[in-house]
Amino acid sequence: MSLGALMLLATLVLVGANLWVLSSTRELIEQELPMCSRERIGIVFGTSHWTRSGVRNPYFESRMVAAAQLVHSGRVNHLLLSGDNSTRYYNEPVTMWRDLRERQVRDVDMTLDYAGFSTFDTLARARDVFGVERALLITQAWHLPRALFIGKALGLEVSGCAAVPGGAVMGLWRIKAREWLARVATLGDLYLWGREPHFLGPLEPLEIFPRRWEASWLISRNAGGPWVRASAFVTRKAHGSANDTLSSTLLSLARAGRGEDE
Repeated sequence: MSLGALMLLATLVLVGANLWVLSSTRELIEQELPMCSRERIGIVFGTSHWTRSGVRNPYFESRMVAAAQLVHSGRVNHLLLSGDNSTRYYNEPVTMWRDLRERQVRDVDMTLDYAGFSTFDTLARARDVFGVERALLITQAWHLPRALFIGKALGLEVSGCAAVPGGAVMGLWRIKAREWLARVATLGDLYLWGREPHFLGPLEPLEIFPRRWEASWLISRNAGGPWVRASAFVTRKAHGSANDTLSSTLLSLARAGRGEDE
């Protein structure tokens, strides 16, 4: 086969693969945060905190802004923070966790995945390790088509919420060009060489706790009747003393409402 024919074939594969990924995910992406679908779980994809030039990464910043707003607005109940922690000196999940804590996101509303080395690993581990079946994916618009395509191929019910940087970003064309190539590689991962995640592990289902007003509403609603939903929330083991205190208080209130003794 001549060089010209090979180049033509490569171009057709590149364009065809990208059209397939883009067309099959276009309707799943929302560009405005207030319009993003409500989901119990939001998956935040890790990226570096700083750029090579030493400034704060605008993609990291916009993902954190979007994730925090989605939690505070009640559109997402729990965040799975998935990123690279391949060395002791580089830890994307902890960096995201610290940033979101500063934005007043509760510890119990976040779970850290330290082995999200790639988009594929993040989504495969979300399904196989954390028991996720459906989720809202939080990342940039240029990344969402590939992430959504992988999620769908893995059997997840996913939608995408675009994290939009606050201003113009240098080198965006290079990132988009790399993403075009990554989409082609994704098809190979999924349908040709059967890629597997680097690490899996035992099943660790996410624990999702209600906000104070949600828990109070549940108890109030069920005070005169069935209280299964409230009981299921308040009796689950909490991560942290503040949540333990809240859970104990809510459980006492629920029991009092039913006339039970401790």
